[in-house]
Amino acid sequence: MKKYIANIPETDKKRVVIVGGGFAGIKVMRKVNSDGFQTVLIDKNNFHQFQPLLYQVATAGLEPSTISFPVRKILQNEKDVHFRIAEILEVHADEKEISTTIGSLKYDHLILAIGANTNFFGQENIMRYSLSMKTASDAILIRNTILENFEKALLETDDEKISQYMNIVLVGGGPTGVELAGALAEMKKYIFPKDYPELDLSKMRIVVYEASPRILAGMSDHASRKALSYLRKLGVEVYTDTSVEDYDGNMIKLSDKSSLSSKTLIWAAGIKANPVTGLKKENFGRGNRMKVDRFNRLLGYKHIYALGDVCIMESPKYPNGQPQVAQVAIQQASNLANNLHRLKAGKTPREFEYKNKGSMATIGRNLAVADLPFAKLKGFFAWVLWSFVHLFMIIGVKNRLSIFINWSWNYLTYDQSLRVLIKPKRLDGNQNSQTFTKRG
Repeated sequence: MKKYIANIPETDKKRVVIVGGGFAGIKVMRKVNSDGFQTVLIDKNNFHQFQPLLYQVATAGLEPSTISFPVRKILQNEKDVHFRIAEILEVHADEKEISTTIGSLKYDHLILAIGANTNFFGQENIMRYSLSMKTASDAILIRNTILENFEKALLETDDEKISQYMNIVLVGGGPTGVELAGALAEMKKYIFPKDYPELDLSKMRIVVYEASPRILAGMSDHASRKALSYLRKLGVEVYTDTSVEDYDGNMIKLSDKSSLSSKTLIWAAGIKANPVTGLKKENFGRGNRMKVDRFNRLLGYKHIYALGDVCIMESPKYPNGQPQVAQVAIQQASNLANNLHRLKAGKTPREFEYKNKGSMATIGRNLAVADLPFAKLKGFFAWVLWSFVHLFMIIGVKNRLSIFINWSWNYLTYDQSLRVLIKPKRLDGNQNSQTFTKRG
Protein backbone atom coordinates (compact mmCIF):
# COMPACT_ATOMS: atom_id res chain seq x y z
CA MET A 1 0.00 0.00 0.00
CA LYS A 2 1.33 3.41 -0.99
CA LYS A 3 2.38 5.67 1.88
CA TYR A 4 1.24 9.28 1.66
CA ILE A 5 2.78 12.17 3.58
CA ALA A 6 1.02 12.32 6.93
CA ASN A 7 -1.10 15.14 8.36
CA ILE A 8 -1.62 17.13 5.18
CA PRO A 9 -5.42 17.45 5.12
CA GLU A 10 -7.58 16.83 2.08
CA THR A 11 -9.32 19.99 0.93
CA ASP A 12 -11.58 21.39 -1.77
CA LYS A 13 -8.89 23.96 -2.56
CA LYS A 14 -6.45 23.42 -5.39
CA ARG A 15 -3.20 22.06 -3.96
CA VAL A 16 0.03 23.71 -5.07
CA VAL A 17 3.11 21.63 -4.25
CA ILE A 18 6.39 23.60 -4.29
CA VAL A 19 9.66 21.69 -4.20
CA GLY A 20 12.56 23.90 -3.09
CA GLY A 21 12.82 26.68 -0.51
CA GLY A 22 15.21 28.98 -2.35
CA PHE A 23 14.50 32.42 -3.82
CA ALA A 24 11.88 31.12 -6.27
CA GLY A 25 10.20 28.67 -3.92
CA ILE A 26 9.74 31.16 -1.08
CA LYS A 27 8.54 33.91 -3.43
CA VAL A 28 5.93 31.80 -5.21
CA MET A 29 4.74 30.32 -1.90
CA ARG A 30 4.10 33.75 -0.41
CA LYS A 31 2.27 35.06 -3.47
CA VAL A 32 0.27 32.00 -4.46
CA ASN A 33 -0.95 31.44 -0.92
CA SER A 34 -2.78 34.77 -0.77
CA ASP A 35 -5.93 33.52 -2.50
CA GLY A 36 -7.59 30.18 -1.98
CA PHE A 37 -4.88 27.60 -2.54
CA GLN A 38 -3.55 24.92 -0.24
CA THR A 39 0.23 25.13 -0.43
CA VAL A 40 2.73 22.41 0.43
CA LEU A 41 6.40 23.37 0.52
CA ILE A 42 9.06 20.65 0.47
CA ASP A 43 12.78 21.16 1.01
CA LYS A 44 15.66 19.02 2.26
CA ASN A 45 16.61 21.77 4.75
CA ASN A 46 14.50 23.64 7.28
CA PHE A 47 16.02 26.99 6.34
CA HIS A 48 16.23 29.42 3.45
CA GLN A 49 19.83 30.29 2.60
CA PHE A 50 21.13 33.50 1.03
CA GLN A 51 23.73 32.03 -1.31
CA PRO A 52 25.26 35.29 -2.64
CA LEU A 53 26.99 35.79 0.72
CA LEU A 54 28.33 32.26 1.17
CA TYR A 55 31.77 33.50 0.17
CA GLN A 56 31.81 35.70 3.29
CA VAL A 57 31.14 32.63 5.44
CA ALA A 58 34.04 30.89 3.68
CA THR A 59 36.35 33.82 4.47
CA ALA A 60 35.34 34.21 8.13
CA GLY A 61 33.37 37.42 7.60
CA LEU A 62 29.94 36.05 8.55
CA GLU A 63 28.51 33.14 10.49
CA PRO A 64 26.24 30.72 8.55
CA SER A 65 23.28 31.62 10.79
CA THR A 66 23.32 35.24 9.60
CA ILE A 67 22.58 34.24 6.00
CA SER A 68 20.08 31.51 6.89
CA PHE A 69 16.46 31.89 7.98
CA PRO A 70 14.14 29.17 9.33
CA VAL A 71 11.42 28.25 6.85
CA ARG A 72 8.86 27.79 9.62
CA LYS A 73 9.56 31.35 10.80
CA ILE A 74 8.74 32.57 7.28
CA LEU A 75 5.49 30.58 7.32
CA GLN A 76 4.21 31.76 10.71
CA ASN A 77 1.75 34.28 9.25
CA GLU A 78 0.78 32.17 6.24
CA LYS A 79 -2.54 30.27 6.16
CA ASP A 80 -3.05 26.72 4.89
CA VAL A 81 0.65 26.21 4.21
CA HIS A 82 2.30 22.92 5.13
CA PHE A 83 6.06 22.43 5.22
CA ARG A 84 7.87 19.09 5.26
CA ILE A 85 11.58 18.27 5.25
CA ALA A 86 12.02 15.84 2.36
CA GLU A 87 13.63 15.32 -1.02
CA ILE A 88 11.74 14.61 -4.22
CA LEU A 89 12.42 11.18 -5.71
CA GLU A 90 10.17 10.99 -8.77
CA VAL A 91 7.36 12.76 -10.59
CA HIS A 92 4.34 10.70 -11.66
CA ALA A 93 2.69 13.12 -14.06
CA ASP A 94 -0.14 10.80 -15.14
CA GLU A 95 -1.28 10.40 -11.51
CA LYS A 96 -0.48 14.07 -10.65
CA GLU A 97 1.64 12.80 -7.81
CA ILE A 98 5.22 12.92 -6.58
CA SER A 99 7.26 10.43 -4.56
CA THR A 100 9.47 11.83 -1.80
CA THR A 101 11.73 10.46 0.91
CA ILE A 102 8.82 10.67 3.40
CA GLY A 103 6.01 9.39 1.18
CA SER A 104 3.88 10.33 -1.82
CA LEU A 105 1.84 13.47 -2.36
CA LYS A 106 -0.93 14.44 -4.79
CA TYR A 107 -0.88 17.84 -6.48
CA ASP A 108 -3.03 20.04 -8.69
CA HIS A 109 -0.07 22.22 -9.62
CA LEU A 110 3.55 21.12 -9.16
CA ILE A 111 6.30 23.77 -9.04
CA LEU A 112 9.91 22.57 -9.23
CA ALA A 113 12.35 25.12 -7.81
CA ILE A 114 15.12 22.78 -6.71
CA GLY A 115 18.02 24.92 -7.92
CA ALA A 116 21.40 23.82 -9.20
CA ASN A 117 24.59 22.23 -7.99
CA THR A 118 28.26 22.41 -8.94
CA ASN A 119 29.11 21.17 -12.42
CA PHE A 120 32.45 19.34 -12.54
CA PHE A 121 31.99 18.46 -16.23
CA GLY A 122 32.70 14.79 -15.57
CA GLN A 123 36.18 15.35 -14.09
CA GLU A 124 36.26 12.73 -11.36
CA ASN A 125 39.57 13.72 -9.73
CA ILE A 126 38.56 17.36 -9.50
CA MET A 127 35.18 16.39 -8.04
CA ARG A 128 36.96 14.22 -5.46
CA TYR A 129 39.72 16.57 -4.33
CA SER A 130 38.45 20.11 -4.92
CA LEU A 131 36.14 22.26 -2.83
CA SER A 132 32.90 23.80 -4.03
CA MET A 133 30.61 26.42 -2.51
CA LYS A 134 26.88 25.81 -2.86
CA THR A 135 25.87 25.36 0.80
CA ALA A 136 26.77 26.63 4.25
CA SER A 137 28.53 23.32 4.94
CA ASP A 138 30.67 23.86 1.83
CA ALA A 139 31.57 27.36 2.99
CA ILE A 140 32.53 26.13 6.46
CA LEU A 141 34.66 23.41 4.89
CA ILE A 142 36.51 26.01 2.80
CA ARG A 143 37.09 28.12 5.91
CA ASN A 144 38.30 25.09 7.87
CA THR A 145 40.56 23.92 5.05
CA ILE A 146 42.26 27.30 4.65
CA LEU A 147 42.82 27.72 8.39
CA GLU A 148 44.01 24.14 8.86
CA ASN A 149 46.45 24.46 5.96
CA PHE A 150 47.97 27.58 7.47
CA GLU A 151 48.39 25.76 10.77
CA LYS A 152 50.10 22.91 8.92
CA ALA A 153 52.34 25.37 7.07
CA LEU A 154 53.71 26.45 10.46
CA LEU A 155 54.96 22.91 11.02
CA GLU A 156 56.90 22.72 7.74
CA THR A 157 60.48 23.75 7.05
CA ASP A 158 60.50 23.07 3.31
CA ASP A 159 59.62 26.22 1.34
CA GLU A 160 57.84 24.29 -1.42
CA LYS A 161 55.57 22.51 1.05
CA ILE A 162 54.86 25.77 2.88
CA SER A 163 53.79 27.38 -0.39
CA GLN A 164 51.67 24.34 -1.23
CA TYR A 165 49.70 24.81 1.99
CA MET A 166 49.31 28.57 1.55
CA ASN A 167 48.50 28.72 -2.18
CA ILE A 168 44.79 29.04 -2.95
CA VAL A 169 43.50 28.40 -6.46
CA LEU A 170 40.03 29.30 -7.71
CA VAL A 171 38.64 27.88 -10.93
CA GLY A 172 36.04 30.09 -12.55
CA GLY A 173 36.02 33.83 -13.09
CA GLY A 174 32.32 34.40 -12.49
CA PRO A 175 30.92 36.38 -9.54
CA THR A 176 31.64 33.55 -7.06
CA GLY A 177 35.29 33.19 -8.07
CA VAL A 178 35.90 36.93 -8.30
CA GLU A 179 34.28 37.81 -4.99
CA LEU A 180 35.97 34.96 -3.14
CA ALA A 181 39.36 35.84 -4.63
CA GLY A 182 38.99 39.46 -3.55
CA ALA A 183 38.00 38.47 0.00
CA LEU A 184 40.96 36.08 0.27
CA ALA A 185 43.32 38.79 -1.02
CA GLU A 186 42.15 41.12 1.74
CA MET A 187 42.70 38.37 4.31
CA LYS A 188 46.23 37.98 2.98
CA LYS A 189 46.81 41.72 3.31
CA TYR A 190 45.13 42.47 6.66
CA ILE A 191 44.48 39.24 8.59
CA PHE A 192 47.07 36.56 7.93
CA PRO A 193 50.11 38.77 8.73
CA LYS A 194 48.69 39.33 12.23
CA ASP A 195 47.54 35.74 12.78
CA TYR A 196 50.62 34.07 11.28
CA PRO A 197 53.61 36.41 11.76
CA GLU A 198 55.97 33.41 11.52
CA LEU A 199 54.95 32.73 7.92
CA ASP A 200 56.37 34.57 4.92
CA LEU A 201 53.14 35.68 3.20
CA SER A 202 55.06 36.57 0.05
CA LYS A 203 55.07 32.83 -0.63
CA MET A 204 51.26 32.76 -0.70
CA ARG A 205 49.58 32.93 -4.11
CA ILE A 206 45.90 33.51 -4.85
CA VAL A 207 45.26 32.42 -8.42
CA VAL A 208 42.13 32.52 -10.57
CA TYR A 209 41.83 30.42 -13.75
CA GLU A 210 39.08 31.22 -16.24
CA ALA A 211 38.58 29.14 -19.38
CA SER A 212 36.92 31.94 -21.37
CA PRO A 213 38.66 35.09 -22.64
CA ARG A 214 37.55 37.29 -19.73
CA ILE A 215 36.25 37.20 -16.16
CA LEU A 216 32.66 38.18 -15.30
CA ALA A 217 31.58 37.09 -18.77
CA GLY A 218 27.94 37.78 -17.89
CA MET A 219 28.66 41.47 -17.30
CA SER A 220 29.85 44.27 -19.59
CA ASP A 221 33.38 44.56 -20.97
CA HIS A 222 33.79 47.65 -18.78
CA ALA A 223 32.90 45.73 -15.60
CA SER A 224 35.14 42.83 -16.60
CA ARG A 225 38.15 45.09 -17.20
CA LYS A 226 37.67 46.99 -13.94
CA ALA A 227 37.24 43.79 -11.94
CA LEU A 228 40.44 42.42 -13.45
CA SER A 229 42.26 45.64 -12.59
CA TYR A 230 40.96 45.52 -8.99
CA LEU A 231 41.97 41.89 -8.52
CA ARG A 232 45.48 42.51 -9.80
CA LYS A 233 45.73 45.59 -7.58
CA LEU A 234 44.97 43.28 -4.63
CA GLY A 235 47.70 40.88 -5.73
CA VAL A 236 45.48 38.18 -7.25
CA GLU A 237 46.91 36.36 -10.27
CA VAL A 238 44.27 36.00 -13.01
CA TYR A 239 44.72 33.76 -16.05
CA THR A 240 42.09 33.72 -18.78
CA ASP A 241 41.82 31.23 -21.65
CA THR A 242 43.22 28.69 -19.19
CA SER A 243 41.37 25.65 -17.86
CA VAL A 244 42.21 23.15 -15.14
CA GLU A 245 42.45 19.64 -16.56
CA ASP A 246 43.32 17.55 -13.51
CA TYR A 247 43.98 17.74 -9.77
CA ASP A 248 45.18 15.07 -7.35
CA GLY A 249 44.89 17.04 -4.13
CA ASN A 250 48.43 18.39 -4.44
CA MET A 251 49.22 19.27 -8.05
CA ILE A 252 47.03 21.17 -10.53
CA LYS A 253 47.51 20.43 -14.24
CA LEU A 254 46.52 23.17 -16.66
CA SER A 255 45.49 23.30 -20.31
CA ASP A 256 48.73 25.10 -21.26
CA LYS A 257 50.67 22.04 -19.94
CA SER A 258 51.95 23.94 -16.91
CA SER A 259 51.20 22.98 -13.32
CA LEU A 260 50.82 24.56 -9.89
CA SER A 261 51.22 23.04 -6.44
CA SER A 262 48.37 23.71 -3.99
CA LYS A 263 46.42 21.95 -1.26
CA THR A 264 43.39 24.17 -1.83
CA LEU A 265 41.48 24.17 -5.12
CA ILE A 266 38.05 25.83 -5.05
CA TRP A 267 35.85 24.95 -8.03
CA ALA A 268 33.46 27.69 -9.18
CA ALA A 269 33.48 26.96 -12.90
CA GLY A 270 29.85 26.18 -13.54
CA ILE A 271 26.56 24.79 -12.32
CA LYS A 272 24.07 22.18 -13.46
CA ALA A 273 20.42 21.83 -12.53
CA ASN A 274 19.56 19.32 -9.85
CA PRO A 275 18.09 16.15 -11.38
CA VAL A 276 14.45 15.10 -11.41
CA THR A 277 13.34 11.61 -12.43
CA GLY A 278 10.03 10.63 -13.99
CA LEU A 279 10.01 13.29 -16.72
CA LYS A 280 10.63 12.78 -20.42
CA LYS A 281 14.29 12.88 -21.45
CA GLU A 282 13.54 15.33 -24.24
CA ASN A 283 12.41 17.81 -21.58
CA PHE A 284 16.00 18.44 -20.48
CA GLY A 285 18.38 20.81 -22.21
CA ARG A 286 21.80 22.31 -21.64
CA GLY A 287 23.12 21.92 -18.11
CA ASN A 288 20.32 19.45 -17.28
CA ARG A 289 17.87 22.37 -17.21
CA MET A 290 14.19 21.63 -17.82
CA LYS A 291 12.68 23.19 -20.94
CA VAL A 292 9.72 25.43 -20.18
CA ASP A 293 7.39 27.65 -22.19
CA ARG A 294 6.89 31.38 -21.62
CA PHE A 295 4.64 30.59 -18.64
CA ASN A 296 7.33 28.46 -16.93
CA ARG A 297 5.28 25.36 -17.73
CA LEU A 298 7.25 22.24 -18.66
CA LEU A 299 6.93 21.49 -22.35
CA GLY A 300 4.45 18.65 -22.79
CA TYR A 301 2.98 18.95 -19.27
CA LYS A 302 -0.09 20.94 -18.26
CA HIS A 303 0.31 21.21 -14.49
CA ILE A 304 4.07 21.06 -13.91
CA TYR A 305 6.20 24.19 -13.72
CA ALA A 306 9.91 24.89 -13.19
CA LEU A 307 11.54 28.07 -11.89
CA GLY A 308 14.98 29.62 -11.61
CA ASP A 309 18.24 27.75 -12.16
CA VAL A 310 16.49 24.46 -12.87
CA CYS A 311 14.71 25.68 -16.03
CA ILE A 312 15.59 27.07 -19.43
CA MET A 313 13.17 29.34 -21.29
CA GLU A 314 13.71 30.56 -24.82
CA SER A 315 12.50 34.07 -25.62
CA PRO A 316 13.28 36.68 -28.30
CA LYS A 317 15.55 38.60 -25.91
CA TYR A 318 17.13 35.45 -24.47
CA PRO A 319 17.22 32.75 -27.15
CA ASN A 320 19.61 30.65 -25.02
CA GLY A 321 17.64 31.12 -21.81
CA GLN A 322 17.78 33.69 -19.04
CA PRO A 323 20.87 33.93 -16.82
CA GLN A 324 20.93 31.70 -13.73
CA VAL A 325 20.72 34.50 -11.17
CA ALA A 326 18.44 35.25 -8.23
CA GLN A 327 16.49 38.03 -9.94
CA VAL A 328 15.34 35.70 -12.73
CA ALA A 329 14.10 33.16 -10.18
CA ILE A 330 12.26 35.81 -8.15
CA GLN A 331 10.60 37.39 -11.20
CA GLN A 332 9.58 34.02 -12.64
CA ALA A 333 8.07 33.04 -9.29
CA SER A 334 6.08 36.27 -9.07
CA ASN A 335 4.77 35.89 -12.62
CA LEU A 336 3.82 32.24 -12.09
CA ALA A 337 1.94 33.01 -8.85
CA ASN A 338 0.02 35.77 -10.62
CA ASN A 339 -0.77 33.38 -13.47
CA LEU A 340 -2.13 30.73 -11.11
CA HIS A 341 -4.45 33.34 -9.65
CA ARG A 342 -5.45 34.41 -13.16
CA LEU A 343 -6.19 30.83 -14.21
CA LYS A 344 -8.25 30.32 -11.06
CA ALA A 345 -10.29 33.40 -12.01
CA GLY A 346 -10.71 32.20 -15.60
CA LYS A 347 -8.34 34.80 -17.02
CA THR A 348 -5.57 34.38 -19.58
CA PRO A 349 -2.05 33.91 -18.10
CA ARG A 350 0.73 36.31 -19.04
CA GLU A 351 4.03 35.38 -20.64
CA PHE A 352 7.19 35.91 -18.62
CA GLU A 353 9.61 38.62 -19.69
CA TYR A 354 12.77 39.11 -17.66
CA LYS A 355 13.39 42.71 -16.63
CA ASN A 356 17.11 43.04 -16.13
CA LYS A 357 17.61 45.33 -13.14
CA GLY A 358 21.36 45.09 -13.42
CA SER A 359 24.19 42.95 -12.11
CA MET A 360 26.90 43.59 -9.55
CA ALA A 361 30.04 42.04 -8.13
CA THR A 362 32.21 43.15 -5.23
CA ILE A 363 35.95 42.60 -5.30
CA GLY A 364 37.01 44.07 -1.97
CA ARG A 365 36.88 47.03 0.35
CA ASN A 366 35.48 50.00 -1.63
CA LEU A 367 35.93 48.00 -4.83
CA ALA A 368 32.96 46.76 -6.86
CA VAL A 369 31.45 46.92 -10.32
CA ALA A 370 27.78 47.37 -11.25
CA ASP A 371 26.00 47.22 -14.60
CA LEU A 372 22.71 49.07 -14.19
CA PRO A 373 20.12 49.80 -16.92
CA PHE A 374 20.91 53.51 -16.66
CA ALA A 375 24.62 53.54 -15.72
CA LYS A 376 27.81 51.58 -15.18
CA LEU A 377 29.33 52.10 -11.75
CA LYS A 378 32.70 51.16 -10.30
CA GLY A 379 34.69 51.58 -7.12
CA PHE A 380 33.24 53.00 -3.91
CA PHE A 381 29.74 53.90 -5.18
CA ALA A 382 29.28 50.47 -6.74
CA TRP A 383 30.49 48.89 -3.49
CA VAL A 384 27.97 50.88 -1.39
CA LEU A 385 25.16 49.97 -3.78
CA TRP A 386 26.15 46.28 -3.71
CA SER A 387 26.17 46.34 0.10
CA PHE A 388 22.72 47.90 0.46
CA VAL A 389 21.08 45.72 -2.20
CA HIS A 390 22.39 42.52 -0.63
CA LEU A 391 21.59 43.69 2.89
CA PHE A 392 17.94 44.37 2.09
CA MET A 393 17.51 41.10 0.19
CA ILE A 394 18.27 39.20 3.41
CA ILE A 395 15.18 37.78 5.14
CA GLY A 396 14.72 38.90 8.75
CA VAL A 397 15.46 42.16 10.55
CA LYS A 398 17.71 40.40 13.07
CA ASN A 399 19.80 38.86 10.27
CA ARG A 400 20.15 42.22 8.53
CA LEU A 401 21.21 43.90 11.76
CA SER A 402 23.74 41.16 12.52
CA ILE A 403 25.26 41.38 9.04
CA PHE A 404 25.40 45.17 9.20
CA ILE A 405 27.20 45.05 12.57
CA ASN A 406 29.68 42.48 11.23
CA TRP A 407 30.35 44.50 8.10
CA SER A 408 30.79 47.71 10.10
CA TRP A 409 33.19 46.05 12.53
CA ASN A 410 35.21 44.47 9.72
CA TYR A 411 35.35 47.77 7.84
CA LEU A 412 36.47 49.84 10.83
CA THR A 413 38.95 47.38 12.33
CA TYR A 414 40.29 45.64 9.21
CA ASP A 415 39.61 42.42 11.08
CA GLN A 416 37.26 39.44 11.03
CA SER A 417 36.66 37.68 14.34
CA LEU A 418 35.19 34.42 13.05
CA ARG A 419 38.40 32.56 12.22
CA VAL A 420 37.51 29.41 14.14
CA LEU A 421 37.96 25.78 13.18
CA ILE A 422 34.63 23.99 13.55
CA LYS A 423 35.37 20.32 14.22
CA PRO A 424 32.53 18.60 16.10
CA LYS A 425 33.19 15.33 17.87
CA ARG A 426 32.85 12.27 15.64
CA LEU A 427 31.07 9.06 16.55
CA ASP A 428 34.44 7.36 17.00
CA GLY A 429 35.22 9.86 19.76
CA ASN A 430 38.10 11.48 17.88
CA GLN A 431 37.59 15.19 18.44
CA ASN A 432 40.50 16.11 16.20
CA SER A 433 38.98 14.57 13.08
CA GLN A 434 37.38 16.80 10.53
CA THR A 435 33.64 16.20 10.39
CA PHE A 436 33.26 17.88 7.03
CA THR A 437 35.28 15.98 4.46
CA LYS A 438 36.13 16.55 0.85
CA ARG A 439 34.14 14.74 -1.81
CA GLY A 440 34.88 11.05 -1.98
